Amino acid sequence: MKFRYIKSILSAASLLLAVSVTSCIGDLDATPIDPNIVMTFDQASVFNKIYGTLGLTGQKGPDGSGDLGDIDEGTSSFYRMTWCANQLMTDEAIVNSWNDAGVATIADCSWSSSNEIVTGLYYRLTFDITLCNYFLEQTEGLTDDETTRQRAEVRFIRALNNYYLMDMFGNPPYCDKVSTEKPQQIQRADLFAKIEEELKEIGDDATATLAQPLQTTYGRVDRVAAWLLLARMYLNAEVYTGTPQWGKAKEYAQKVIGSGYKLAPVYKHLFMADNGSNVNKARQEVILPILQDGVRTKSWGGSLFLIAGTHKSDTGMNPWGSKQGWGGPHCRQAMVAKFFPNVNDAPSVLEDQMVVAAKDDRALMCGVQRSTSTGDNMSFTDGFACAKFSNIRADNGLTSDTDNPDMDIPLLRMAEAYLIVAEASIRANNGVSTQETIDAMHEIRKRANAAESASYTLTDIRDEWAREFWFEGRRRIDLIRFGDFGGHTDYNWDWKGGEKQGTEIKEFRNIYPIPANDINANTNLEQNPEY
Repeated sequence: MKFRYIKSILSAASLLLAVSVTSCIGDLDATPIDPNIVMTFDQASVFNKIYGTLGLTGQKGPDGSGDLGDIDEGTSSFYRMTWCANQLMTDEAIVNSWNDAGVATIADCSWSSSNEIVTGLYYRLTFDITLCNYFLEQTEGLTDDETTRQRAEVRFIRALNNYYLMDMFGNPPYCDKVSTEKPQQIQRADLFAKIEEELKEIGDDATATLAQPLQTTYGRVDRVAAWLLLARMYLNAEVYTGTPQWGKAKEYAQKVIGSGYKLAPVYKHLFMADNGSNVNKARQEVILPILQDGVRTKSWGGSLFLIAGTHKSDTGMNPWGSKQGWGGPHCRQAMVAKFFPNVNDAPSVLEDQMVVAAKDDRALMCGVQRSTSTGDNMSFTDGFACAKFSNIRADNGLTSDTDNPDMDIPLLRMAEAYLIVAEASIRANNGVSTQETIDAMHEIRKRANAAESASYTLTDIRDEWAREFWFEGRRRIDLIRFGDFGGHTDYNWDWKGGEKQGTEIKEFRNIYPIPANDINANTNLEQNPEY
């Protein structure tokens, strides 16, 4: 399959960018840039488009003029693809009733270098990086305050996309400019260093060009986003570079905690239709939202994917504020066990009763007409449903659309910093619980109205990551860091590796393959081991 993946980029911005190279511009069958042709650069439109790539898929929405070719536009969004590649094969989510291309082999860990999700994700990330490179080239030398701020934000979004390339693909091609030359491959540790340098340049106090904490428009990046992404990278540094950096992880997470952001008082409000309003207090926790609006940002790959994908009519669920219900990802039994260690104690009730039974406000699951077991993995009702996301407002007001949701996606939020402090502290102390670990865990669990403990183990923290962030598109990253994904591990779950009782996932699957068509098109690239 050949991805004609920049079909028509930024027609609204009059950006004539169509390049016939690989990787950072994709494997394109299009006309190269002609330097003799004058191109009109609309700075505001391109800047808005760069933010739009986080949740939208093309020029129209929800379909009809997608950024990427040869892939279903609805699946091609940054969020939906990173979510699927981090979630569907883990101990949290399972999907058995969709025939979307590539989903089945992602879920059972048998993907190849031609998998549609893997290939689409790769080109989505490289597309977004190319767009950022173009903006930065076109604005180079401009020193007005607004352009300086925009350039810093675009550099953050480029760093974010490079972070996912590093995490997902290990040694991807690297580009920091638009070029017709085939890009060179970069080693994972070297890409880590480049992302680290960029985030420090735009986010550290002495040199930062990003806005001060909470001093920019909601939805735009401030320097706290850079601090949190750095903290996440340092927490996973041993995976990416071979050298742990627990101290730096804790340092940057503590900067986030001291920034002025704070935990929302009510956990479920983080995932409701008015989570970006001034009434719903979720906004005080969300450091980087992917903005969504039922009328103005229609997409099959944003919060509609989360809400419709986890609900289905006639399966005993509470109303979720949308007429869309696709009956897709739902809970593995191992996820239920995070709230009910004896899964037989989990009741077949709605989510408002489930949180009472679990004594944890995060247990937003529906057990009506379901058993905890995923059984033979044949239907949406095999296993509890996720009722975490909804298009219902906390203030009971009307939403803007009855199909497409208003719920902003909380891509980066404050709670992550607390769990980074908890984990980094205990790891730096050779696995022994510290007071910093205890205090950070208590902050998270207090908000959830969950019982606190006098001490915590690494296993407790691994499970707390699941309880706090379940179905938010990050679980694979955490399992790899704990040594509980690919390779020999005694941590098992239902349908792990595609087998009912669970089986070992080979270690090479801790990273994805570079797509076969890019390997074939660019002789500078070497495929990841065993693909």
